[in-house]
Amino acid sequence: MLILNRLQTILIGEIVSNLGLMALLGSGETSATGGQIFETIASKLNIPVSIRILETPAGFELNASRVAGRVGEFLSTRLQNYQPDIKLIPARKRGTPYSPESPAVLQDLLDAQMIFMGPGSPTYAVRQLKGSLAWDYLQTLHRLGSAVILASAATISFGEIALPVYEIYKVGEDPFWKPGLDFFKPYGLSLAFIPHWNNSDGGSELDTSHCFIGMARYEPLSRQLPPGLTVVGLDEHTGVVIDFNEQTCHVIGRSQVHIVSNGNETVFQNGERFDIRQLGDYHPLENAQHGIDQEVWQKVSKERQSLLAARSQPEQAPERVLELVEQRQKARQNKHWEESDQLRDKIASLGWNVMDTPQGPHLERS
Repeated sequence: MLILNRLQTILIGEIVSNLGLMALLGSGETSATGGQIFETIASKLNIPVSIRILETPAGFELNASRVAGRVGEFLSTRLQNYQPDIKLIPARKRGTPYSPESPAVLQDLLDAQMIFMGPGSPTYAVRQLKGSLAWDYLQTLHRLGSAVILASAATISFGEIALPVYEIYKVGEDPFWKPGLDFFKPYGLSLAFIPHWNNSDGGSELDTSHCFIGMARYEPLSRQLPPGLTVVGLDEHTGVVIDFNEQTCHVIGRSQVHIVSNGNETVFQNGERFDIRQLGDYHPLENAQHGIDQEVWQKVSKERQSLLAARSQPEQAPERVLELVEQRQKARQNKHWEESDQLRDKIASLGWNVMDTPQGPHLERS
């Protein structure tokens, strides 16, 4: 029997009391650390866990589906105990059949319990998502309880300002910031995220810290920061899980999370927890619908509620399975145990398990 441990209560326009968890990774979404973070969050969700992977940050790449698909393959193995239902959401580029403005492309997002975005280009992700239907969907779903997990480029894009890594590191433009998606603004937080904070791929010859751009280029960037903004530096294979409801942050990974505000740096180690107000002047969201189109909010809320309610209902076994169960019950009453076992195996081959209870036979989807 399929059971929902907790159905989300949808209260349009009222105070939100059950926002989804959020995790931001410095790198390593398919590493042991990434797996630990995914599993930490999956353990708090309903089984089977519906996971949706947005292809947007790598939507400009010819193999965008493969980039997202590798994460899906990793999760199908790592989270197998949670019966993951994994689907890719190909919201790659505006003005194409795979547009983040397309309701058809986004349909499979509606029953997401976990949404992941990862590698690609931060500035491309911002261009495609800012003000889009996909962005309204994602914010709505998070406010209705969906967990959001970000890595690499996606982590950068969610800040008030975004580091244009490719433009600086690959193209050679002078260090500058670009506007980000500013996900945390409704919560009173002004943030910028720098993954790969302690990267050392360049060895002794090249400083590749601070997301590959190095300290020499990061220092002028730090002088361009808006007043009051907090920088969150995430070391390699390290992430922070934010619980908006408990108002806490939990560091998970090999190394550290660096909180830099007003020129002062606070470092948190693996396993440490800290108050969300370390990130700034946090306040709970007073209106669930804040900043989201009312029509979109109502559509997503209604359809999601229907999907979750449907999932909580036991799946009806087909007529053929029910006939076999009845035959098996008669065989058991007549003490034809060998025939009973054969019928049980036949039922199992059709995808159902039958269990004998004092109230009679009970079917579960295998």
